[in-house]
Amino acid sequence: MSEIRETSGVEIRPPNGENPEPGSIDHILQIPVRVDIVLGSTTMPVTSLMKLGRGAVVLLDQRVGDPVDVVVNGRIVARGELVVAEENGSRIGISLTEIVGSSSSV
Repeated sequence: MSEIRETSGVEIRPPNGENPEPGSIDHILQIPVRVDIVLGSTTMPVTSLMKLGRGAVVLLDQRVGDPVDVVVNGRIVARGELVVAEENGSRIGISLTEIVGSSSSV
């Protein structure tokens, strides 16, 4: 079993040697997090999975126009709609419509 020992006189400092101001969370706000936009999912037997190849179409549980989930570090935090993000249509983005856990929509 692990043991937690109390230490005294130990000073913990950030690698650059600077102490952040008390109450400042700027350093925390810079931590990168993984953001996934989940378009949908499906279940299929391994035999069907093994037959997939170039050009195969996999049907998902979502329909065109359904909201997609915004997942941050494995947790759904918002929902939104897919949008064309660049004039030439080369990239897509998401327009948030709901913040999960909030009583209001965006």
